[in-house]
Amino acid sequence: MNEERDKQNYLIDTTDCLEAIGVFRGWKNFLFVIVICSLLLLQVSFWLVDTGCVETKDTNGTQNVVAATNAEKGSDVTEQIVTPATEVNEAAKQVVAAEPNQPAKAVPQEQKQPGAFVEHIKFKHLSQLIRFLNFVLIPTAALYCLTMLFALKVSMAGRLGGINHICRAFFLSLVMFVLLLPWQLVFAPVIAGVMYTPQELLSACAAGTAGPFGKVFYYLRFTGYWLVVLLLLLSAQLRSARWAKTILRRLEVI
Repeated sequence: MNEERDKQNYLIDTTDCLEAIGVFRGWKNFLFVIVICSLLLLQVSFWLVDTGCVETKDTNGTQNVVAATNAEKGSDVTEQIVTPATEVNEAAKQVVAAEPNQPAKAVPQEQKQPGAFVEHIKFKHLSQLIRFLNFVLIPTAALYCLTMLFALKVSMAGRLGGINHICRAFFLSLVMFVLLLPWQLVFAPVIAGVMYTPQELLSACAAGTAGPFGKVFYYLRFTGYWLVVLLLLLSAQLRSARWAKTILRRLEVI
């Protein structure tokens, strides 16, 4: 009788733990999607400013030094001569006068400036997006780590197995969260985080590309560092998926 009761209690506890695991898995996947989308949008914002596709102006309405830096990086392109409209009209008149019986030649049109396809996007809109992403990333990444921790506790309490995978997933997510925080706002210039403010991005684009080493550190800061955090996030998600499969196999659900 006692053995049957113990078996019954064990099955009830296991079922409750599995229900809790299902809840944590759903929230974990939902938070993962939010974090990875926010990271991708941050990287897109950086490249829009770095390539000069977004017009950057300061508070006085004058063009920011970032545009000058981008012009120096792409001097081979920006130094091309664009024919003014008046000179184009005069050239067309001369061609028609010289060859009245010949069909008029096509008049060269003005070249489009780089980033014309996003000319409607201003830096003030981009800065609002960056601030919103920073606001979303911190609590979402923190909740992602807490979800991993709760899943670890439920696995240990219910003896569900897969502890190796969920422990690794928790610590990977914890390291990801630590590297994500904007530590440069407190400990600058000793350490920095993946997150950045709009003004920090402008300053880095203006002064971070001076010299070969400056350019290397500039792209490592905004691209290499971001890639490390992204890989940590993907590794944590992969480990948590292995943890879930291990539990289901152990309980002979699949």
